[in-house]
Amino acid sequence: MLENQLGAVWLTGEISNFSQPVSGHWYLSLKDENAQVRCAMFRMKNLRVSFRPINGMQVLVRANVSLYEPRGDYQLIIESMHLAGEGLLMQQFEALKLKLAAEGLFAQHLKKNLPHFSKAVGIITSKTGAALQDILHILQRRDPSLKIIIYPTAVQGKDAATEIAQMIELANQRQEVDVLIVGRGGGSLEDLWCFNEEMVARAIFHSHLPVISAVGHETDVTIADFVADVRAPTPSAAAELVSRNQTELLQQLQYRRQRLEIALDRLFAEKQQKLRHLSLRLHNQHPQAQLRIQQQLITQLSHRLQQSLRHRWQKKAENLTALSMRLYKNPLPLRIQQYEQQLAQLKVRLNSHMNLTLSLQQKQLAHLCGKLDSLSPLKVLARGYSITQNQQNFTIRSMKDVNVGEQIKTRLPDGDIISQVIRLEEK
Repeated sequence: MLENQLGAVWLTGEISNFSQPVSGHWYLSLKDENAQVRCAMFRMKNLRVSFRPINGMQVLVRANVSLYEPRGDYQLIIESMHLAGEGLLMQQFEALKLKLAAEGLFAQHLKKNLPHFSKAVGIITSKTGAALQDILHILQRRDPSLKIIIYPTAVQGKDAATEIAQMIELANQRQEVDVLIVGRGGGSLEDLWCFNEEMVARAIFHSHLPVISAVGHETDVTIADFVADVRAPTPSAAAELVSRNQTELLQQLQYRRQRLEIALDRLFAEKQQKLRHLSLRLHNQHPQAQLRIQQQLITQLSHRLQQSLRHRWQKKAENLTALSMRLYKNPLPLRIQQYEQQLAQLKVRLNSHMNLTLSLQQKQLAHLCGKLDSLSPLKVLARGYSITQNQQNFTIRSMKDVNVGEQIKTRLPDGDIISQVIRLEEK
C-alpha cells in the first residue's frame, strides 16, 4: 500500500480550513506559498497535542501519505503535531537522545548511588530562581544540620549550558559536597533547552559526584534526566532525596535506645546473678567457714568416740558379770579355777584393748586438734600477721571498705591497736 511504500514524512506549513466535527477528529489543510495538502488527525492522536490548532498557525507535523478512495484525493494522516519552532527543537532532542544512548551515556549500570547520609549538598541553579528557595526551605525543614553550597549559574539563555557545565566541573574539582542537584523550575521547551545541550549531558556523565537532575515539573523530560544518576520530578523532590527526616531519625534513635536499655538490663541481671554465685562460693571457701566445718566434724567424731567407748565398756562389763555369775553357780573348784584364770585373762585383754583403743582415739583427737589449731585465725596472728577491722567490726579487705578519718582496729596476738585513717594510697 501507499502508506507502507512512502513511510512517515515531516512537513512544515500554515494551518487553513481547520474543522473538528462531533467525532473529535481534526481536518485541516497545510499550505505554503507554493502548494497545499489535505490532512486529517484522528481523535486518539490529537489528544496528545498540547495546544489548540487555529487557522494561520505555523506547525511541524509527522504524517503518513494516504489515498482517500471515495474522492480519489491524496491526503496526510498526521501522527504528531508541534509548533514550528518547538517541533524543530523536538527533532534536535530526539537526535541527541539517540546519539548519547548509542554512546552508553544512559547506561543504568554506570549510574552512581546516592550517599546514605549526606553531610553537604551542592545546588547548581539560578540564585534568584524560585526552585532554589523551594530546595532551601525543604532542606532547612528536614535537616537543618545539612551543609549547603550554592553554585550560581544561568538556567536560561545561550550561555546557560556553558555555565552549568563549568559549575559541575568546579564542584568536582573542589570536592566539598557529597551530591549535586542540577535543575530549575518549570517553563517551556525553549526555557529548559540548556538542560538538553550536549555539553551539559557530558559534564553530568563525567562527574565523579552523584548528580540528581531536577528540571521543571514532573511532566518535563530533558537529556539531563537520562544522563543523571537520579531523576527527581521536581526540585522539591530532589531536596527530599538528599535530606534526612529528623523525625524519622529521632524515632530510629529512640528505638535503638530502647533496645540498648533492654540489652543492658539483661546483661546487668546476668552479671548480678554471676556475682551472687561467686559470692556464695567465696563465702563457703572462707577460712572461718572451713574452720567451722572442721570444728563441727571434730565435735561429731568426739561424740562418736565417747559413745563407742561407753558401748564397749558396757558390753565388756556385762560379759564379765555373766561370767562371774556362771562361775559363782559352778560348785566345782576346778571350774572355778578355770573361770578365774579366764577372768584374769579377759581382764588383761580388756585392759589392753581399752588402753590401745583409747590411745588410738587420743592420737586421732590430737591430730584433728592440730589441724584445727593450724586453721585458727589466732595461729595466723602468732606468725606476725594482723587483722584490721572497721568500726562495724567488719574485716577490711580493700581500700573501698574504709574512708579517710574513720577509726580502725588492728588485732594482734597480745592486744588491739586503735588508729585513724589519714589518707588512702593506691598501688
